[in-house]
Order: sequence, then C-alpha cells, then structure tokens
Amino acid sequence: MSKAFIKIVSAVALAACAASAAAQEATKVVMGISGWTGYGPLSLAEKTGLFKKHGIEAEIKMIPQKDRHLALASGAIQCAATAVQSHISWTVNGVPITQIFLMDRSHGADGLAVRDNIKSFADLKGKTIAVSAPGTTPHFFLSWMLSKNGIRLKDIRTVALEPQPAAQAFVSGRNDAAVSYEPYLSTIRAKPEAGRILATTVDYPAVIDTFGCTPQWLKANPKAAQGITDAYFEALDMIRKEPEKAYGIMGEVVKQTGEQFAESAKALRWADKAENQKFFASEVQPFMKEAAAILLESGVIRQLPQTYDGLADPQFIR
Repeated sequence: MSKAFIKIVSAVALAACAASAAAQEATKVVMGISGWTGYGPLSLAEKTGLFKKHGIEAEIKMIPQKDRHLALASGAIQCAATAVQSHISWTVNGVPITQIFLMDRSHGADGLAVRDNIKSFADLKGKTIAVSAPGTTPHFFLSWMLSKNGIRLKDIRTVALEPQPAAQAFVSGRNDAAVSYEPYLSTIRAKPEAGRILATTVDYPAVIDTFGCTPQWLKANPKAAQGITDAYFEALDMIRKEPEKAYGIMGEVVKQTGEQFAESAKALRWADKAENQKFFASEVQPFMKEAAAILLESGVIRQLPQTYDGLADPQFIR
C-alpha cells in the first residue's frame, strides 16, 4: 500500500469523523409558526442554511396560533413565534414560554374590515364580526380596539374564522366585519366594493411578535438559543442586502411570488438588534401589563401573572 494512498484514506476518514462530530453537535429544535408575513425570516434562515451555520438542526412546523401552546405542552415543538400576549396567556394557563427576541411589529398588516354602512366603532354594536378564536392575535387585536373605544365583547357577535377564511368570507359578502392580517388582508384591500378597512395596527399598534422557547429547553440549550437569535439577525441582513432573493424564498413558503411577499411586508417592521435592545429594556414590561388586562377582560386568562420577569430574557440580544 503506497504512502499516497494511505494519506488519502486518512484524509477521508478524518473528514468523515469531522462531519459525524458536527452532526452530533447540532442541536435539534422544532419551531411552531404560521404563514404570517412577519415570521418569514425564520423560514429564510432555515431555507438558506443559517440555522445550520450556527449548529441548529431546525424544523419549522406550520401550526395555527390557537394550537401552538398545545404543541409546546406535548413537547412536539420547543420554540414558537407568536404575539406577545400569547406568551402571557400560555404561561398563565400552564404552558410556560420565555421570549428571547423581538421579531416584528405590525404597521398596518393587521386590520378590521367593515361594510360601508359601518362608519365608526360605535356602529359595530350588534354586528357580526369574523375573527379567530379567543387567545389568538386577531381576537386580541379586536378586543384591544374595542376596549380603546369603550365597547365590550358582549356588545358584538363573533363568528370563529381564521384570518384567511375570514377575509374570503368578507369579500364574498358574509358577515358585517372581519379581522384579518397580511397576506390575506390584501384580499379585502383588492376588493373595495366589498367594504373598507376601518382600522389597522397603524391606528392601534397592538400586534407585536416575539420568538420564545420553553424555560426547560432554554436552560438546557443556551448555546442553541444564541444560535437561533444570531441566525434571525443574519436573515434580516440578507433581506437588506439581497431583497429579491430573500423575498422570493420567503414568498415560496406561503405560496406567494417574491413581489407579493415584498408588498405584504411593507405593512410591518422587522426588528433589528438595536430595536430589540430598546424593546426589552423599556417597552416589553409596560406592554405586557396592558395586554394582560385585555386578556383578563376578554376571559382568555382568569388571573393576572404574579410576575412578568420570567416572560422575557434579553440575554441573547446583548
């Protein structure tokens, strides 16, 4: 056997060992999200290998918001992207989760569509509004807007529809109003003869999305949590530097063209590291307290959290 051959065999063996070690070191994590435009950077990080770069073997599952806490409780997922108030309600109702970074703020991407005869919030009394189940972001957003206008949930009628079918039902002539979000809200915007948008998150900035994981998983996998956070910020960099490529990838996940996805993304703001640091330093606690009051009033939780400290951990964004 020649020395050259032995060197080749040794090199192949070393490469195989290195690959095996890397595979063993990779931390597997299953994340629950939805087709909401704001969660696109997570799909981008998964599709472009950014998670793998940081030692994360990520699997993304599309799970409706109303079911995501059940997946967490069962161990089917370890982390989830959802709105801030969901982290509160899940934790209070026995499924603890800790927010580790801010993802996005809706800036017109969530809205309330109404028929033309409804001129103000006062006109909603006695009307039927299509909105997803209590505990979801659309239901919270509706409750928030009603509360700000002195209207209680008992003053209206609701029919349980998720954002996509709610928008479809509205443009087909069913129900007096509908709460939806992008990319489905554009279905209503594109058909003004069906009605108009009474209010959005530009008027009521109450939809803020964060990424969180179970406390047990975070305690056992701090390095992986840091990797997920870093991959998210790198995905935002890719969106800035290669927008056409990034929007195309994110759009494909939700069956949109890159142009369609880019259009829906105009109605939200993704949060970079500086925005994250500001949010966790001074904004998250006041918002959670106001959100918890809305959740209590709407019956989603039966008691306020004893403390808000464990609901957010900013160590991975410093």
